[in-house]
Amino acid sequence: MARANDWSSKLMTLINGGNQAAAIAQIKVAPTLKDLQALQTIMTISKMKGRYPRVDAAITDNLALLAAPRLHRSP
Repeated sequence: MARANDWSSKLMTLINGGNQAAAIAQIKVAPTLKDLQALQTIMTISKMKGRYPRVDAAITDNLALLAAPRLHRSP
């Protein structure tokens, strides 16, 4: 199981608060691939996957972008 960190817990607060637009904006500038994977795992464990389709799509799209070898973000 992925360990929760500050970024993913703050994002879960946004999602639970109903602010999907802000959550999607934060997902697009995710610090690392590992953080985004942790968020996806937390959403699956908390049974929120599928409840917010736009957030799920943003996570999936950005996982693919961050996993691409030439499209990584520099620190």
